[in-house]
Amino acid sequence: MKLAARTGLIEPFYVMECAKAAAEIARSPVCDPAQGGRPMIYLNIGEPDFTAPPLVQEAAERCVRGGLTQYTPALGLEALRERISTWYAERFGVAVPARRIVLTAGASGALQLACLALVDAGDEILMPDPSYPCNRHFVAAAHGRAVMVPSGPDARFQLTAACVEKAWGERTRGVLLASPSNPTGTSIHPDEMRRIAEQVRARSGVTMVDEIYLGLSFDDTYGHSALALGDDVITVNSFSKYFSMTGWRLGWLVVPDELVPVVEKLAQNLYICPSAVAQHAALACFEAESLAEYERRRREFKARRDFLVPALERLGLRVPVLPDGAFYAWADCSAHHASSWDFVFDLMQRAQLAVTPGRDFGTADTQRYLRLSYASRMDLLEEAVDRLEKLLR
Repeated sequence: MKLAARTGLIEPFYVMECAKAAAEIARSPVCDPAQGGRPMIYLNIGEPDFTAPPLVQEAAERCVRGGLTQYTPALGLEALRERISTWYAERFGVAVPARRIVLTAGASGALQLACLALVDAGDEILMPDPSYPCNRHFVAAAHGRAVMVPSGPDARFQLTAACVEKAWGERTRGVLLASPSNPTGTSIHPDEMRRIAEQVRARSGVTMVDEIYLGLSFDDTYGHSALALGDDVITVNSFSKYFSMTGWRLGWLVVPDELVPVVEKLAQNLYICPSAVAQHAALACFEAESLAEYERRRREFKARRDFLVPALERLGLRVPVLPDGAFYAWADCSAHHASSWDFVFDLMQRAQLAVTPGRDFGTADTQRYLRLSYASRMDLLEEAVDRLEKLLR
């Protein structure tokens, strides 16, 4: 069968390829307690081990029982857009009118809409290397090109205004940032973010910021929304990470007023509307009881970070920049192995521990890095460190 040329532009998602390999090993005798094995520990997938809190689950049940399962407006439920607007004001001190908030089929749907609305064939979008691989593929799907700018630990693995100025070319359309970032868990300082937005604005470009981990910031220095920098900044967010609703596939996009009808038209044609059940359930995310539970979970993620990062450092897996958000540690394994890809498969076979190699996230020295997710509970993290120590020493 003849395939569309665009399919060749999309690389395999190696995170998932490694996950499939881990699952295969998990079915082998080495992971079978009955045969003297031990279960696989998964620190490779970026999914909270917490699920939606009780009020959200109850709201979903009421929605199904009450028959609130039909199409919603393409922009999403007005009541939910209002709740998100209020959350921005109360949590981040930013005034974001509900009319500029577009509910989407996950953050992936939001990124797809943004790229299709703003990227033409041949346009270039600057993003840091390393960064989340699917982001560059959304650009490619819109027939644009992601330009990966090497961004090392001295820049917190993020773009800087100086990098943007240097890398900007004739075909550059804008930047796609993530703060906090997957895979590094590091954020862009608000002052640097402002300078980047000014550089882009001066060139009539577009600044897009992935903020799906913003709710999981651990440091007040970095926990600020880029929306404070002006109405022309576009942000993507999600109910998956902070709100623990990964499989519900619900996200949102904040866009300038003039872009709302454009995005609405695209959404109407591409997927009609986001899940009605997920939207009605998400209203309960903003109840005081739910928000208190989310904050408790955020503190738990920070406690996990504070355990895992020093443990990795002690074992020679250096974390050059302390993650200030999300639930990832970006660790340098070069003291033990030249290739993180080979090292990861060694860990799966010999320590029954699944982590993610740097290969997915770029080409700028990423072969020496591992991404470890501390979205798993503390006892599993402790066992993982114990297995690492025994293997490495």
